[in-house]
Amino acid sequence: MTKATWDLPRTLGALRNSAFSEDCIGDRSVKDELRHNLIRKLQCPTPLFPGIVGYEETVVPQVVNALLSRHNFILLGLRGQAKTRLIRMLTTLLDDVLPYVEGCEIHDNPYRPICRRCRNLIQEEGDDTPIGYLAAEHRYVEKLATPDVTIADMIGDIDPIKAARRGQDISDELTVHYGLLPRANRGIFAINELPDLAGKIQVGLFNIMQEGDVQIKGYPVRLPLDLMLVFTANPEDYTARGKIITPLKDRIGSEIRTHYPVTLDQGMAITAQEAWLQRPASSNASIDVRVPVYIKEIVEQLVFLAREDKRVDKRSGVSQRLPISVLENVVSNAERRALKSKEHLAVPRVLDIYSALPSITGKMELEYEGELKGGDAVARELIRVAVGKTYDKYFEGANVSQIVQWFDLGGSLKLDEGQDAAAMVQALGSIQGLMEKLKALKLSANEPDAVRASAAEFVLEGLYAHRRISRNEEREFGAGERKREGPREEGPPQRPNMRRQYN
Repeated sequence: MTKATWDLPRTLGALRNSAFSEDCIGDRSVKDELRHNLIRKLQCPTPLFPGIVGYEETVVPQVVNALLSRHNFILLGLRGQAKTRLIRMLTTLLDDVLPYVEGCEIHDNPYRPICRRCRNLIQEEGDDTPIGYLAAEHRYVEKLATPDVTIADMIGDIDPIKAARRGQDISDELTVHYGLLPRANRGIFAINELPDLAGKIQVGLFNIMQEGDVQIKGYPVRLPLDLMLVFTANPEDYTARGKIITPLKDRIGSEIRTHYPVTLDQGMAITAQEAWLQRPASSNASIDVRVPVYIKEIVEQLVFLAREDKRVDKRSGVSQRLPISVLENVVSNAERRALKSKEHLAVPRVLDIYSALPSITGKMELEYEGELKGGDAVARELIRVAVGKTYDKYFEGANVSQIVQWFDLGGSLKLDEGQDAAAMVQALGSIQGLMEKLKALKLSANEPDAVRASAAEFVLEGLYAHRRISRNEEREFGAGERKREGPREEGPPQRPNMRRQYN
């Protein structure tokens, strides 16, 4: 219901004669409200949950079914699968404003008050009872479940100070200090990582869900709350850190499984949507950023490979935050190089992906084999394979023998990490047949040097990925298979891409 703020009725008497009459909202629960607004949205061609990519045919229909069925539901999935983002968007299915008894801690329905304070107030004030309004975003309460959460945090507790000030018996309902659950009344209450919640707290949850009552310090308190309950959990947490008790699980209407992007295009769309790539110009430097499509594809391919790699723990998953962080780091490294070279265009190169290792290794949980090899080495190998797969998309079947032969005949080239684009293009142009191959990337002859330098380097990295040329730990490239990388020595981590030598 949309009404101008200044036109909203402010007393119970005025409320009865408005669009918020008792016939409209008197007995309507929050689940009925969500269902009603969902039906209205389904009849429109606009996306139901804009910004949620890849769930259109899988997760979203199941969420819709749960809401139409008026179910409390749980989203089960690995980290970085947009579970929290999805449940936060449920507020878009709530009314714009909702009337409640002004001053009430649990936002009581003016026509069906459940707390003693509001019942007494309406009995005394009648039609003059003041009315306040809740915006949709204020009707969402979220709690991260941790083992130290208490029943007082969730449900409430007896407040002896309140009892003493009012001269009331400590068992009186008016002495209760309400917890998060009652304060979410007439809204959506979400609990993240539900299995981490202690068993006795879960008991309190299902008791208030089903029977609408709870015992606080031994005193029974009747709280028939009007709530939509939504939970999230990692499937592995059922056995790893805790479990959902059977009575509570039985009262959760729908269990919905989430997933990672199924296709590379879906992953790239999510990353492009979330990554901070449009950098504002500073007062002392104006640098345009242009990210080639093949760089985006390599970053996304890296994540798909990591999710399938036996050295990476599949139970932990590889979050979709990884490509977002990596791409941001890649752009930052290109931006840093442009600043040093006093260039006005920053175009990421494959070497910048290696410079983004810190944003990769911290987001992958490794199995025993991966731990033995080391996170840095595993990440480098994944980048190499990702470059190879992306290279095949553009150059599969291409004749690159002229480039390889140039190295076989003793050609040599050294490239520094911070080398400016013009100098790099000049150096790469000396390699016979290299620059002609850039046509496969649909680059014109008038492209800026930064773009051409990135593309040419991508070709060389693709040849390395397929072992047509090789390089050592200092990123020195050689001919064929004669100079493969040796085992990495123990010691402090080396900074990648300091100098590359092709010979």
